[in-house]
Amino acid sequence: MSTKEYDGGNEVKSTLQSAFAKLMTASKDAVSEAITKLISRLDTKSKIRTLTEKEQLVLSLERQYQGDVGVLAALFFNYVKLSPGEALYIGSNEPHAYLSGECIECMATSDNVVRAGLTPKYRDVQTLCSMLTYKQIFPEILRGVPVQPYVRHYTPPFEEFEVDCCLVPPGELVVISPVPGPSIFLVMTGEGEVQADSMSDGENAKNGDVFFVPAYTEIKLSACGPEFMQLYRAGVNSRFFS
Repeated sequence: MSTKEYDGGNEVKSTLQSAFAKLMTASKDAVSEAITKLISRLDTKSKIRTLTEKEQLVLSLERQYQGDVGVLAALFFNYVKLSPGEALYIGSNEPHAYLSGECIECMATSDNVVRAGLTPKYRDVQTLCSMLTYKQIFPEILRGVPVQPYVRHYTPPFEEFEVDCCLVPPGELVVISPVPGPSIFLVMTGEGEVQADSMSDGENAKNGDVFFVPAYTEIKLSACGPEFMQLYRAGVNSRFFS
């Protein structure tokens, strides 16, 4: 899975790391003062021109997380908006922050999650600043590959997992072929029925339900009611079995 990357060499990465670390380790008073000045300047600018999306984002974050260093750290990040059906892959040791809307996140096995801003939880700034890659990249937006009617397949560039999006129309039956590894199905919207060889009877499925499906098991999905039933399947990446 490719990314658009600018690599200015070790000197550029070192400069970026130094600037980011100085911001993240600045005193609370210094951060608060910088945010106050930035917000004041943006308020003034908004009266004479339309603010950029990144500038509008800063104002929005400041309203939600007053005095938080993450308001300023956002200026170091790409600002990415995803439409329904789109996805992106984030590699290990790459910082990211989810801001708004609904999405699913599938995460490879990890022994830690390091936080440093835009959160009331514990922050480990030193660890975060030391572990990041400081690559200057913009993630490629993924739109999935249709593998059968009503099913799109998303494959990241590693063996831990893959994700399918199943959008079952009312009254339709979708059959998911057996795969070599176990799967987890999450129902996001709608309602219907899930049938599998491992189930004696079909199980009713509704928003928020989760089903574990063993390897080599055929799944039948049917939607009931007036709306689509949207499910996501997370399983072992098929590349692992090649």
